[in-house]
Amino acid sequence: MDNNLEESAQRFLKLSSRLRRLGADDSPPEAVRVSISHLPLIEYAANHAGCGIQEMAEGLKLATPTVSISVRQLEKNGMFTRQPHPEDGRAVQIFLTPKGREVHHRSHAFHRKKFEQLLSGLTPEERQILLDLLERALNLAETNNPGDLS
Repeated sequence: MDNNLEESAQRFLKLSSRLRRLGADDSPPEAVRVSISHLPLIEYAANHAGCGIQEMAEGLKLATPTVSISVRQLEKNGMFTRQPHPEDGRAVQIFLTPKGREVHHRSHAFHRKKFEQLLSGLTPEERQILLDLLERALNLAETNNPGDLS
């Protein structure tokens, strides 16, 4: 077992790549086929209905112009709708359309099935240990380096 942080990071990258390929034969339904870069925006809108572009950008740690362009594309594709903010006439609120909610639901189900496949070979205790360690590592990384890695 290695204790070298660089080697551990490299191993983690390889495992991440394998995880992305897991379930590749069972690709998401046609309705879910949106740009992979748009899925975090759809997820954010599903969990923060009525958010604004600035809030979404901050929540996803992306540049506001990048989010604005993506929101426009998702609106054009029928996934998002914009509504005027009731208290700030200059601002808009973003909501998922029924099509956007369906894409979110199908994408979420696809990824849940993929992770169930990953975890199914472990005992309940092993699953708990794996998830606890991953959560701990993420919490520490977010606390120690809450900003950009760029």
